[in-house]
Amino acid sequence: MERNCMGERYLGCGSAGERIILNGTPGNALGAYLDGSEIIINGNAQDATGDTMNGGSITIHGSTGDACGYAMRGGEIYVRDSAGYRAGIHMKAYKEKLPVLVIGGRAGSFLGEYQAGGIIIVLGLGFEGKSVVGYFCGTGMHGGKIYLRTEEMPQDLPEQVMVRLATEEDMKDIDRYITSYSEKFGVNKEDITSSGFYVLTPNTKNPYKRLYCYN
Repeated sequence: MERNCMGERYLGCGSAGERIILNGTPGNALGAYLDGSEIIINGNAQDATGDTMNGGSITIHGSTGDACGYAMRGGEIYVRDSAGYRAGIHMKAYKEKLPVLVIGGRAGSFLGEYQAGGIIIVLGLGFEGKSVVGYFCGTGMHGGKIYLRTEEMPQDLPEQVMVRLATEEDMKDIDRYITSYSEKFGVNKEDITSSGFYVLTPNTKNPYKRLYCYN
Protein backbone atom coordinates (compact mmCIF):
# COMPACT_ATOMS: atom_id res chain seq x y z
CA MET A 1 0.00 0.00 0.00
CA GLU A 2 1.23 3.49 -0.82
CA ARG A 3 -0.44 6.74 0.18
CA ASN A 4 0.21 10.38 0.91
CA CYS A 5 -0.10 11.67 4.47
CA MET A 6 -0.06 14.89 6.46
CA GLY A 7 -0.32 14.54 10.23
CA GLU A 8 -2.63 11.51 10.46
CA ARG A 9 -1.99 9.61 13.70
CA TYR A 10 -1.75 5.85 14.33
CA LEU A 11 -0.92 4.91 10.73
CA GLY A 12 0.07 1.24 10.53
CA CYS A 13 -0.97 0.69 14.14
CA GLY A 14 -0.82 -3.05 14.99
CA SER A 15 -0.21 -3.98 11.35
CA ALA A 16 1.21 -7.38 10.35
CA GLY A 17 2.25 -8.79 6.98
CA GLU A 18 1.99 -5.55 4.99
CA ARG A 19 4.32 -3.17 3.19
CA ILE A 20 3.23 0.41 3.76
CA ILE A 21 4.82 3.37 1.96
CA LEU A 22 3.94 6.83 3.24
CA ASN A 23 4.78 10.03 1.36
CA GLY A 24 4.74 13.11 3.55
CA THR A 25 4.69 13.56 7.32
CA PRO A 26 2.67 11.06 9.36
CA GLY A 27 1.37 12.08 12.80
CA ASN A 28 2.11 10.70 16.25
CA ALA A 29 2.26 6.99 17.09
CA LEU A 30 3.19 5.84 13.60
CA GLY A 31 3.51 2.05 13.67
CA ALA A 32 2.39 1.75 17.29
CA TYR A 33 2.18 -1.94 18.27
CA LEU A 34 3.54 -2.84 14.83
CA ASP A 35 3.51 -6.62 14.59
CA GLY A 36 5.58 -7.51 11.55
CA SER A 37 4.80 -5.08 8.73
CA GLU A 38 7.35 -2.92 6.92
CA ILE A 39 6.71 0.83 6.96
CA ILE A 40 8.69 3.26 4.79
CA ILE A 41 8.30 7.02 5.28
CA ASN A 42 9.46 9.35 2.53
CA GLY A 43 9.65 12.34 4.84
CA ASN A 44 9.85 13.10 8.55
CA ALA A 45 7.92 11.42 11.37
CA GLN A 46 6.50 12.99 14.50
CA ASP A 47 6.42 11.74 18.12
CA ALA A 48 6.14 8.18 19.49
CA THR A 49 7.13 6.41 16.29
CA GLY A 50 7.08 2.65 16.87
CA ASP A 51 5.45 2.96 20.30
CA THR A 52 5.44 -0.54 21.90
CA MET A 53 6.43 -2.03 18.54
CA ASN A 54 6.52 -5.82 18.57
CA GLY A 55 8.09 -6.71 15.21
CA GLY A 56 8.70 -5.57 11.64
CA SER A 57 10.59 -2.48 10.49
CA ILE A 58 10.15 1.26 10.15
CA THR A 59 12.41 3.25 7.81
CA ILE A 60 12.32 7.05 7.97
CA HIS A 61 13.88 9.06 5.14
CA GLY A 62 14.19 12.11 7.36
CA SER A 63 14.08 12.83 11.09
CA THR A 64 11.69 11.77 13.85
CA GLY A 65 10.31 13.52 16.91
CA ASP A 66 10.37 12.63 20.59
CA ALA A 67 10.07 9.16 22.16
CA CYS A 68 10.87 7.21 19.01
CA GLY A 69 10.85 3.50 19.88
CA TYR A 70 9.07 4.08 23.17
CA ALA A 71 8.83 0.69 24.97
CA MET A 72 9.58 -1.14 21.72
CA ARG A 73 10.12 -4.84 22.32
CA GLY A 74 10.99 -6.13 18.86
CA GLY A 75 11.69 -5.10 15.27
CA GLU A 76 13.95 -2.44 13.83
CA ILE A 77 13.66 1.33 13.32
CA TYR A 78 16.02 3.18 10.98
CA VAL A 79 16.11 6.99 11.04
CA ARG A 80 18.19 8.56 8.28
CA ASP A 81 18.71 11.83 10.14
CA SER A 82 18.11 12.78 13.78
CA ALA A 83 15.75 11.94 16.64
CA GLY A 84 14.24 14.12 19.36
CA TYR A 85 14.17 13.60 23.12
CA ARG A 86 13.77 10.25 24.89
CA ALA A 87 14.43 8.01 21.89
CA GLY A 88 14.48 4.38 22.98
CA ILE A 89 12.89 5.06 26.37
CA HIS A 90 11.86 1.82 28.11
CA MET A 91 13.14 -0.39 25.26
CA LYS A 92 13.18 -4.03 26.30
CA ALA A 93 14.16 -7.45 24.93
CA TYR A 94 12.54 -10.83 25.59
CA LYS A 95 13.78 -14.28 24.49
CA GLU A 96 14.32 -14.10 20.72
CA LYS A 97 13.05 -10.55 20.39
CA LEU A 98 15.73 -7.85 20.13
CA PRO A 99 14.56 -4.31 19.36
CA VAL A 100 17.02 -2.15 17.42
CA LEU A 101 16.95 1.61 16.86
CA VAL A 102 19.46 3.16 14.44
CA ILE A 103 19.72 6.96 14.29
CA GLY A 104 21.86 8.39 11.51
CA GLY A 105 22.30 11.91 12.87
CA ARG A 106 22.18 12.83 16.55
CA ALA A 107 19.74 12.13 19.38
CA GLY A 108 18.27 14.56 21.88
CA SER A 109 18.41 14.37 25.67
CA PHE A 110 17.42 11.29 27.68
CA LEU A 111 18.40 8.81 24.97
CA GLY A 112 17.82 5.27 26.25
CA GLU A 113 16.10 6.43 29.43
CA TYR A 114 15.23 3.37 31.55
CA GLN A 115 16.43 1.11 28.74
CA ALA A 116 15.96 -2.53 29.77
CA GLY A 117 17.17 -4.29 26.61
CA GLY A 118 17.81 -4.02 22.90
CA ILE A 119 20.32 -1.97 20.93
CA ILE A 120 20.45 1.75 20.19
CA ILE A 121 22.96 3.00 17.62
CA VAL A 122 23.67 6.70 17.03
CA LEU A 123 25.91 7.30 14.02
CA GLY A 124 26.36 11.07 14.30
CA LEU A 125 26.65 11.52 10.53
CA GLY A 126 27.08 15.21 9.82
CA PHE A 127 27.95 15.88 13.46
CA GLU A 128 31.57 14.80 13.44
CA GLY A 129 33.52 16.63 16.10
CA LYS A 130 30.32 17.52 17.95
CA SER A 131 28.25 15.81 20.62
CA VAL A 132 26.00 13.15 19.08
CA VAL A 133 23.63 12.98 22.08
CA GLY A 134 21.99 15.50 24.38
CA TYR A 135 21.94 15.52 28.17
CA PHE A 136 21.20 12.62 30.54
CA CYS A 137 21.98 9.81 28.10
CA GLY A 138 21.14 6.42 29.62
CA THR A 139 19.44 7.75 32.75
CA GLY A 140 17.96 4.77 34.59
CA MET A 141 19.43 2.32 32.05
CA HIS A 142 19.43 -1.24 33.41
CA GLY A 143 19.77 -3.41 30.29
CA GLY A 144 20.74 -3.38 26.62
CA LYS A 145 23.48 -1.40 24.89
CA ILE A 146 23.92 2.03 23.35
CA TYR A 147 26.51 2.49 20.60
CA LEU A 148 27.72 6.02 19.87
CA ARG A 149 29.86 6.78 16.83
CA THR A 150 32.19 9.46 18.16
CA GLU A 151 35.91 9.98 18.53
CA GLU A 152 35.64 11.43 22.02
CA MET A 153 34.39 9.61 25.10
CA PRO A 154 30.89 10.81 26.04
CA GLN A 155 30.88 13.04 29.12
CA ASP A 156 28.43 13.70 31.96
CA LEU A 157 26.90 10.22 31.89
CA PRO A 158 24.80 9.01 34.84
CA GLU A 159 26.69 7.08 37.51
CA GLN A 160 24.96 3.79 36.70
CA VAL A 161 26.21 3.83 33.07
CA MET A 162 29.58 2.40 32.07
CA VAL A 163 31.33 3.48 28.86
CA ARG A 164 34.17 1.88 26.88
CA LEU A 165 35.58 1.77 23.37
CA ALA A 166 33.81 -0.73 21.12
CA THR A 167 35.74 -3.93 20.46
CA GLU A 168 35.80 -5.99 17.27
CA GLU A 169 33.19 -8.28 18.82
CA ASP A 170 30.99 -5.30 19.62
CA MET A 171 31.19 -4.14 16.01
CA LYS A 172 30.35 -7.61 14.73
CA ASP A 173 27.18 -7.50 16.82
CA ILE A 174 25.96 -4.38 15.03
CA ASP A 175 27.47 -4.97 11.59
CA ARG A 176 24.23 -6.06 9.96
CA TYR A 177 22.37 -3.02 11.27
CA ILE A 178 25.01 -0.65 9.91
CA THR A 179 24.86 -2.54 6.61
CA SER A 180 21.07 -2.15 6.53
CA TYR A 181 21.33 1.55 7.27
CA SER A 182 23.90 2.02 4.50
CA GLU A 183 21.78 0.15 1.97
CA LYS A 184 18.53 1.87 2.89
CA PHE A 185 19.92 5.40 2.66
CA GLY A 186 22.73 5.06 0.13
CA VAL A 187 25.55 5.76 2.58
CA ASN A 188 29.05 4.33 2.15
CA LYS A 189 29.43 1.81 4.94
CA GLU A 190 33.19 2.41 5.20
CA ASP A 191 32.53 6.08 5.96
CA ILE A 192 30.64 4.89 9.02
CA THR A 193 32.89 2.11 10.26
CA SER A 194 36.14 4.06 9.77
CA SER A 195 35.32 6.13 12.86
CA GLY A 196 35.45 4.97 16.46
CA PHE A 197 32.46 3.82 18.51
CA TYR A 198 31.83 3.87 22.24
CA VAL A 199 29.53 1.40 23.97
CA LEU A 200 27.34 2.29 26.93
CA THR A 201 26.13 -0.48 29.23
CA PRO A 202 24.49 -0.43 32.66
CA ASN A 203 26.70 -0.93 35.68
CA THR A 204 25.87 -4.35 37.14
CA LYS A 205 25.81 -2.72 40.56
CA ASN A 206 23.45 0.04 39.56
CA PRO A 207 20.46 0.57 41.83
CA TYR A 208 17.88 0.26 39.03
CA LYS A 209 18.65 -3.42 38.49
CA ARG A 210 17.30 -4.23 41.94
CA LEU A 211 14.03 -2.55 41.03
CA TYR A 212 13.44 -4.33 37.73
CA CYS A 213 15.33 -7.64 37.85
CA TYR A 214 15.55 -10.69 40.08
CA ASN A 215 19.01 -11.60 41.36
